[in-house]
Amino acid sequence: MLRGSRIRPHQEHMMADVAFVVTTIAVFALVALVARGVAKL
Repeated sequence: MLRGSRIRPHQEHMMADVAFVVTTIAVFALVALVARGVAKL
């Protein structure tokens, strides 16, 4: 049984992976928006 709301190490690692993927997608989306704006100039 888990005591309190402690997260298991593999769940913590999975959450870090998900955060990395979301951050990477956000960066690519931002770069795409900037590239589209520059292309309109």
